[in-house]
Formats: sequence, C-alpha cells, structure tokens
Amino acid sequence: MAINFDNALGIHPLALKLREQRTDILAGNLANADTPNYKAQDLDFQTVLKGLDRSSAPIKPALTQANHQLPAVAPFGPELKYRIPSQPSLDGNTVETEREHLRFAENAVQYQASLQFLGSKFIGLKTAIKGE
Repeated sequence: MAINFDNALGIHPLALKLREQRTDILAGNLANADTPNYKAQDLDFQTVLKGLDRSSAPIKPALTQANHQLPAVAPFGPELKYRIPSQPSLDGNTVETEREHLRFAENAVQYQASLQFLGSKFIGLKTAIKGE
C-alpha cells in the first residue's frame, strides 16, 4: 500500500513554505529600512492558511520544454499587504525596525516549531512502516 504524503503530513508542508516566504518578506523590509518611500509589506499567515481548500491539490504548471523552470512563488499566490505605521517617517518609509525585528523573530520561532512538528510526523510514519 502506497503512502499518500499529502494526507499523512496534512497542511504542514504548505505552512512551512508560507513561513519561509514570510521570512523573505520580513527580511526585505528590514533591508529597506532606510530606503525612502519604501512601503513595508507582510503576509497574513492566518488568512492565507484559512483560505486554502485542503481537499484541492495546488495547480502545477506544465513544463513543455526541458529548460523551463517552475516559478519560485508558492502555488497559492498569497497577496502581500502593506503596513500602516504607528509613526510615519518624513521620507515616506513605513518600516518600523523594532516591530520588524519582533515579527522576524516570532516567524523564526514558528518556522522552527513547524519543522519540529513535521519531523514528528515523519517519525510517526517511520514507526508505522516498521510496525513498532
């Protein structure tokens, strides 16, 4: 009997991809903290995750030639949202460095938790396969 990893692992691999994408977005915000008119962006993790239909498989584009590559964007294409700063800067930049660091650290902890949870799923599958 074949193992269906989509059913066995559930939404956790997708959540891990979302966390990775959010890490890139938050790092981009921090990198542009001094860029005039840069608008801080973020991804609403909960909204995107709730909006996913777990029963439907993500759409995968067909590769018609060997040199085609799949896009690096997540298959669900979450929309980025702009932040409204609590104290706007005079140069139009909306990055609040302290809050970005906080969000980045929080996302890193949640990413690590997702990795550990996914690891425990694999340990459970391994135990089931071995029959222990």
